[in-house]
Amino acid sequence: MRFVILFVFYFYSNNILFSQNQFYDVDSIRDIRINFYDANWDYLLDSLYVVGQKERILADIEIDGHNYDSVGVRYKGFSSVSVNRVKNPFNIKLDYIIDDQDHKGVEKLKLSNIIQDPSFIREVLTYEICRKYMPASMANYANLYINDTLWGLYTNVEAVNKDFLNDHFGSKYNPFFKCNPENLNIQIGGENSNLSNTHGVDSSDYYTYYDIESDYGWADLYNLIDTLNNFKDSVHYLLNIDRTLWMHALNYSLVNFDSYIGYAQNFYLYRDQARQFSPIIWDLNMSFGGFRLTDASQLYFSGFDINQAQNMDPLIHYNFISVSPRPLMRNLFDNERYRKMYLAHIRTIMEENFVNQDYFYRGQYFQSIIDQHVQNDTNKFYSYTDFITNLNNQVSLVASICPGITQLMDSRSSYLSSYKGYLGHPVINNVTYHPQNLSLGDDLWITASITDATYAMVSYRFGNNQRFRSLEMFDDGNHNDGASGDGIYGCKIINSSNNIDYFLYAENDSAGIFSPERAAYEYYNITAKISSGDLVINELMSNNKTVVSDASGKFEDWIELYNTTNTPISTQGLFLSDTILNLFKWDLPNHIISANDYLIIWADEDGNQGQEHANFQLSNLGETLLLSHYDSSLIDSITYVSQNIDVSFGRNPNGFGAFTMLTPTFSANNDYTIANNFTDIDFLDVYPNPFINEIFIYSNSPYFITDVTGKIVLENNNLDILNTSDWNSGVYFIHLNNNTRQVIKIIKI
Repeated sequence: MRFVILFVFYFYSNNILFSQNQFYDVDSIRDIRINFYDANWDYLLDSLYVVGQKERILADIEIDGHNYDSVGVRYKGFSSVSVNRVKNPFNIKLDYIIDDQDHKGVEKLKLSNIIQDPSFIREVLTYEICRKYMPASMANYANLYINDTLWGLYTNVEAVNKDFLNDHFGSKYNPFFKCNPENLNIQIGGENSNLSNTHGVDSSDYYTYYDIESDYGWADLYNLIDTLNNFKDSVHYLLNIDRTLWMHALNYSLVNFDSYIGYAQNFYLYRDQARQFSPIIWDLNMSFGGFRLTDASQLYFSGFDINQAQNMDPLIHYNFISVSPRPLMRNLFDNERYRKMYLAHIRTIMEENFVNQDYFYRGQYFQSIIDQHVQNDTNKFYSYTDFITNLNNQVSLVASICPGITQLMDSRSSYLSSYKGYLGHPVINNVTYHPQNLSLGDDLWITASITDATYAMVSYRFGNNQRFRSLEMFDDGNHNDGASGDGIYGCKIINSSNNIDYFLYAENDSAGIFSPERAAYEYYNITAKISSGDLVINELMSNNKTVVSDASGKFEDWIELYNTTNTPISTQGLFLSDTILNLFKWDLPNHIISANDYLIIWADEDGNQGQEHANFQLSNLGETLLLSHYDSSLIDSITYVSQNIDVSFGRNPNGFGAFTMLTPTFSANNDYTIANNFTDIDFLDVYPNPFINEIFIYSNSPYFITDVTGKIVLENNNLDILNTSDWNSGVYFIHLNNNTRQVIKIIKI
């Protein structure tokens, strides 16, 4: 049994975490040297930028003494690029020609030219603050040399790409969008990527406003847009509300208006494993008032000055008219509880970074480590005096004034600290749970001392592929909470899993508060051990040639785990190994397996594909496979022998029987599928599975397909190839339309 702990929600593998953190270590200045193959490289890059193409030109690159050939280089960004500037930003793709070429796990470099920031610290400081509350890029500094000439000091920002998704969300194949329009509407208050539904009723109407970076997802994005605008009370099923409120709180607290709250751009959306879209904050070089053109509201439609930025209403899109639609704010802020949660997040940001002056000390530190490098940068856009001055005082630019960071934020902190909804919140203490010796399937009581609250709740989940669900807490003497009205609140989570992530929220008429205050990015955690037989190795395949492919289209080894109980089981704290000498060879993710359901682990040594890909392969000659707890106690093990091509080894009867050779039943019941024991009319084979927009089905009998609710989506079919582009993502079942009882589970991703 583990006690309640505060657990930060990250998905890094140890190797990736170490190497990427090392590369983006803010205490070190990277040394990056580009040697272009073409003498007229600047003309070529200028030409590509002018015609709006994203092609690259070739170069060699040296990063801190490590050399890489044939990398692809282009300019990065929109307003920060100009053919009349020497110091432009760069996007460098290390694996442009050479597959899988990377530097310490990093395949793409994003180098920003630090325009619009005389202080040189806005971007790095803002990303550091954001990473406390939501997934955000790492960032530090680099000296860039081009053909052996110092080009200047740049910020080195981690790309938001599929590697980023894999690190923070444990997957990378789900719908993924960069929310920047193809042609930015620079008219003040333009809609751009604002998630309004004004462009049409078909997903194709939105193609020019969002840049899809996944293989599919337009229907999912339009579903989000339609729900946000027309069914806002249901949007929490599709949108991570808390993550969205954090993004708005960071943007408004730090006056970062080159974002959704300004031109409605510079953010990403990724649909996580809980099937919710999560926003990812991006492009923070103009935070701390560097961008002051508009916020699309009635009050500051034409921009705002420094004094107005200091006193910017964080609920301006609730208290005033949105001249240009901003439904991601306005429709959420219409909910009183969401407003209080949002202001609670603002209070946390202010108290942890600005009221205590931590941001000022960090700013001083950043400036101290780059001071000499700024002086050496002959292509910088501002003077060294401007650099020294702008941490505290405003600096005049060509067409505007850049506020001093402390000049802006000390006043902003004072303004927000007195804002209605900031103060007067309840107090949460003594968070605990019963029983302390939790067992799988127990009813779990969560209790806490809460003063001055009119409402309290617990939000919980059993695994990171579930969204948080909320239960109201009561102080009525009937919820394991002591006497009625004694300030002890309680609630019950029934049929609890072996892993519970949870946080508390309480509010009154004045304000709300979370515990822990960085929830839901941080949360409390309870774990318990499962018993032998609760979770079993149910089936495996070490010679998969054509049966089922993973999301990358490769036919890899796989292992099927099966939850034999009527309670959800989490794989948090469990390990798989193919050697008794190292039971901790691969730690499973915090993934929930529903009652009487399956989890597929791909044994392909390819963790870059996602958290369900193990760091070992299965030997086709046979070996032992072991499933164990974090304390080395075994849960299940199996020794298998050499397998024929496209035949699996699994339990029959399903879940508890002896192992035998089977016709593979990927993520489905093993019963009635003993290999070579089917009659002709029993034959049913499908691939790929999971599938995207097309699936091949071979059967000697007609079949029908149902969704998870039992609704028939395809009836009495005998086609071999199905176009599934208009199907929703999720689980479906193929049923042979005869007496064989054979059912195959298929998954559209």
